[in-house]
Amino acid sequence: MFSSATPAMKRPLLIHGLLWALCGLGIAGILHLGRNLPPIPASPGPTVAGGMAHTGLTYPDNLARSLGRLLLQFVVIVAATRTVGWFFRKSGLPTVVGEITAGILLGPSLLGWLWPSGFNFIFAAQSVDILRLFSQVGVTVFMFVVGMELEVEHVRANARAAISNSQFATLVPYLGGMIAAVFLYSHYAGPGTSFPAFAFFLGIAMSITAFPVLVRILEERGMAKTPLGSAAIACAAAGDAGAWIILALVVAFTRGRGVGATLFKLGLLSVFVTSMLVFVRRWLPRWLGLDLVKRGTITRGTVAAVLLLMTASALATEALGIHALFGAFLAGTIMPRQGVVRDFLVGRTEKFIGLLLPLFFAFSGLRTHIGLLGNPSRWLLCLVIVVIATVGKLGGTMLGARLNGMGWRDAFAFGSLMNTRGLMELIALNIGYDLGVLSPSIFAMLVLMALVTTFLTGPLLSLGNHLPRAAV
Repeated sequence: MFSSATPAMKRPLLIHGLLWALCGLGIAGILHLGRNLPPIPASPGPTVAGGMAHTGLTYPDNLARSLGRLLLQFVVIVAATRTVGWFFRKSGLPTVVGEITAGILLGPSLLGWLWPSGFNFIFAAQSVDILRLFSQVGVTVFMFVVGMELEVEHVRANARAAISNSQFATLVPYLGGMIAAVFLYSHYAGPGTSFPAFAFFLGIAMSITAFPVLVRILEERGMAKTPLGSAAIACAAAGDAGAWIILALVVAFTRGRGVGATLFKLGLLSVFVTSMLVFVRRWLPRWLGLDLVKRGTITRGTVAAVLLLMTASALATEALGIHALFGAFLAGTIMPRQGVVRDFLVGRTEKFIGLLLPLFFAFSGLRTHIGLLGNPSRWLLCLVIVVIATVGKLGGTMLGARLNGMGWRDAFAFGSLMNTRGLMELIALNIGYDLGVLSPSIFAMLVLMALVTTFLTGPLLSLGNHLPRAAV
């Protein structure tokens, strides 16, 4: 049998009840007094971008603010890229092709065409700069990971063949791009762009290889450890390193204000790169505390030091007027390979990249206006660009491989793998677009070229299985 509450137990209940009653009466009295105060005139609210009022739909004002709209963009972009990427992967196609395709579908080419008001609300003009900054952060971290994954050992083990093959795989399509620039410059270069800048960028667009996509395709097909896979990785690593050096030089001259200022900038860049490769690389293991790492312990301080180095290197090249991407890539290349450092850092940063990199696909899609190719002559020109890019890259790589004693089948497969462009191509194209070198129409054609050539990797590899393997 329970005993009744004692007076000591009843006292706190009475006190709390009295507190609630007094506060409730006080709040009611304050609200009553507030009703007699003069109202504040309402200011006109911001108009919703895209004319949503004409659709009969209403959206919370919170989504029209910067944070609300950015979160909405995150949800839409990540959901679209994941869905389309999954569909492409299940269809046996590279996931990155699906993610790039999703970015184009979210742009004016499809979403803006089918639902203009919704497109203008989600991707309002005033929010694009914020989206661009986040996408650039994602790409910068991605380039850092690319630098860490650069297989220097593959290049060293196959140095002679890698250098020889990469020259053919880079220079032949580069020359094809510059020849095409002669015919495209007058109609498709950006306003005020010089011919050398346009020609160099078009050459880079034709010659670049998507090194990370290539590695993943080889891993998916079980070819990464084969002689052909090792040769392809070594050639792609050497070729991409050369292509990015050329791109950095082109950016420096495009952004430069006169020959003297540009040469001074390049001199500072040379000093910085030499310092990173010679001094920082040697000092880095001690700074990161790799004595702990070798025992399997990676501290938060190690991760913070790596991120600080990546950010500082990216800041240095951005301040030099090159691009932050080059600094991040350089920082990745000097990361220690021993212990579990690289695997740990790649695993951690790839999670971050998985969230931000889809924003880059969407941002590129916002710039890609397929409608600019509205007449048959431009579609034909786009097809010609795809053919020039494919024949130049595949043919140049095959020629180099054959001269190094590779059989027809392996040489064709080698060229097919090197024809993969994907995300690395988009990065280079966006740099050219930001500099005003590429017009919107040629940008759209080159984006489609990157999609088609990456898509063709699988079918070309399958086609190569019917060719003779023996060398002639």
